[in-house]
Amino acid sequence: MIVDSHCHAGTGDGLTGPWDTAARLDRYLRRADRAGIEHTVLLPVFTSDYRAANREVAAIVARRPQRFSGYAMVHPVRDAGRIHTMVREAVEGYGFLGLKVHRHDGRITREICDAAQAFSLPILYDVMGETSTIELVAPEYRSVHFVVPHLGSFGDDYRAHLALVDIMTRHPNVRADTSAVRRFDYLVEAIRRVGPERLLFGSDGPWLHPGIELAKVRALGLDGVGERLVLGENWRRLVSLRFGQPTLGSTSEMMALESSPSPSRARR
Repeated sequence: MIVDSHCHAGTGDGLTGPWDTAARLDRYLRRADRAGIEHTVLLPVFTSDYRAANREVAAIVARRPQRFSGYAMVHPVRDAGRIHTMVREAVEGYGFLGLKVHRHDGRITREICDAAQAFSLPILYDVMGETSTIELVAPEYRSVHFVVPHLGSFGDDYRAHLALVDIMTRHPNVRADTSAVRRFDYLVEAIRRVGPERLLFGSDGPWLHPGIELAKVRALGLDGVGERLVLGENWRRLVSLRFGQPTLGSTSEMMALESSPSPSRARR
């Protein structure tokens, strides 16, 4: 099963750009279906009320639970003092499987990391090139898994890509997603130095084309096991940790992967 681990949905109220106006899924779903993407993780867009945005995403997920999963988004500053309550609502009320935090809103905080730790959730933290924060939080919260989208930079900052790969070699609870990485050789470098076990396919849809983003992973030239890891199994393993068992797949499938030989690195 191919899982897109990074796609936005819902409406915003900023109206300064697509990222805080609306993320409609109609065209995304047509493109994802053509590409063979079977499951998508939905995240809110930027907005002034993430509690309402989380409810909106939850309603979309509830209509098609086999097609979608949800992550809650929290604001490090505006939601301070109520993040645990928001996360509890998202997990127990909506069945959400992770947290999304964006450096645009503010730096990640202990309150956010404590909530993720309490509910055994991964954190998708867009650092906007500020990878040094991951170097600080990863050893402080070794039981929390941090996924850094865009290999550290949506803004094409090669220094952030290289710095994040270095951090990943030192901290096993740090992962990255492949979305919007334009300089392909840094994905190759991540595979070479860290392996496919800690890269997750993501598209940053609906604004980026999921088929194009998927083609980048195909172009890495991984063997069958390595490609399956990046395209879905890594995400399934990540979210299964809070349940103590695999999700969206059978136990036998997961055991087969665990016993498979180590996947080859990128060949291109």
